[in-house]
Amino acid sequence: MKIVMIGTGYVGLVSGVCFSDFGHEVICVDKDPRKIEMLERGEVPIYEPGLEQLMAKNVEAGRLSFSLDLKASVADAEAIFIAVGTPTRRGDGHADLSYVMAAAEEIAHAMTGYAVVVTKSTVPVGTNRQVRQVIRKARPDLEFDVASNPEFLREGAAIDDFMRPDRVVVGVTSERAKEVMGEIYRPLFLREFPIQYTDLETAEMIKYAANAFLATKITFINEIARLCEKTGADVKEVARGMGLDGRIGNKFLHAGPGYGGSCFPKDTKALARIGQDYSSPMEIVETVIRVNEDIKRRMIDKIVDLCDGTLNGKTIAVLGVTFKPNTDDMRDAPALTIVPALVGGGAKVKVVDPQGRAEGEHLLPGVHWVEDPYKATTKADCVVILTEWNEFRGLDLKKMAKKMTSARMADLRNIYTARDAKRAGFEAYIGVGRRTLGEQDD
Repeated sequence: MKIVMIGTGYVGLVSGVCFSDFGHEVICVDKDPRKIEMLERGEVPIYEPGLEQLMAKNVEAGRLSFSLDLKASVADAEAIFIAVGTPTRRGDGHADLSYVMAAAEEIAHAMTGYAVVVTKSTVPVGTNRQVRQVIRKARPDLEFDVASNPEFLREGAAIDDFMRPDRVVVGVTSERAKEVMGEIYRPLFLREFPIQYTDLETAEMIKYAANAFLATKITFINEIARLCEKTGADVKEVARGMGLDGRIGNKFLHAGPGYGGSCFPKDTKALARIGQDYSSPMEIVETVIRVNEDIKRRMIDKIVDLCDGTLNGKTIAVLGVTFKPNTDDMRDAPALTIVPALVGGGAKVKVVDPQGRAEGEHLLPGVHWVEDPYKATTKADCVVILTEWNEFRGLDLKKMAKKMTSARMADLRNIYTARDAKRAGFEAYIGVGRRTLGEQDD
């Protein structure tokens, strides 16, 4: 089957590569010549484990190609996926659909016969109906269907999520479109991964509802973490006790500096706005958004307290600035709130991140980038762990403590414990929702 993927961002590129690995002929289209040139050289413009190798395999097999020419690519395609950005619109919280509608208009003029136009981008309820209207207005005589196929890819594990999904959600309005989508996902159906067919609006809502629920789960455990700090309870053990309940599950119950990334901040804001538009306020979601911002600011206060109430003149080593490990994505990362506050407070900030520097250099002005965590902590007054990269999970804490001017740790991902820090020679340690060094029982 011939598939065209419009947009080579995170979702479009991963999806296009994986579809080609299913055996389909896939053309990935983008307007950015630099991206297409990179991809044609075999270079991936994003960091995602395993993607470069899988892309090379399918290019070599002749199933995957890249193009700037949307019109030529769309001709004779059986399915055309829209995977362009839907950023939060400034001022009102709505998802910006201008790129989606522009793509729909171009697709309409380029199509030469029946095809299913599939929205892969995350879009508000009702968007696929609008896409249909745009195409119908441009080409009243055209035979086509519109489908909604939201993505559920975790950055850092996207290929596995695509190949072994919890579910595939497909919104359709005709049996013909359902047959086309069934053929596209046939390899997953044969391996008995669940494929849920719904109407367009339900598919759109599933995406927002799922992400908002996960964001709520993260925010809830962070609220519990604050209460644990007041009562002396350990949030990691609380989360474990909760997660063993099959009705709750253990995923997304890790206390930390708040959620970030390309999905949760954008999608919670969009869902809250949809609720307002339909006079059905999403009060829980609105609270989650507010509390998540409060959590980030609370992390700043924890670091200031650890530094005896002032950041001025202190040297602080920050380990990790991407919103999660195994990605180079800095979008809405807690670091974008926390690190500028450290710099603004007069601290000299040294940053280590295995993949974050390319994006971080222009997003985090005024910091010093270092390749090695031990070099970063040399003569530092405090070390802050912001992202739980594997490289930071097995640090030689004794070696680190000896190099520091003042051996203090703000472990905002709870990688270590106060006991670990004390035995390594740290004079102060704070986590999130756990006892501090002085409170830790021996």
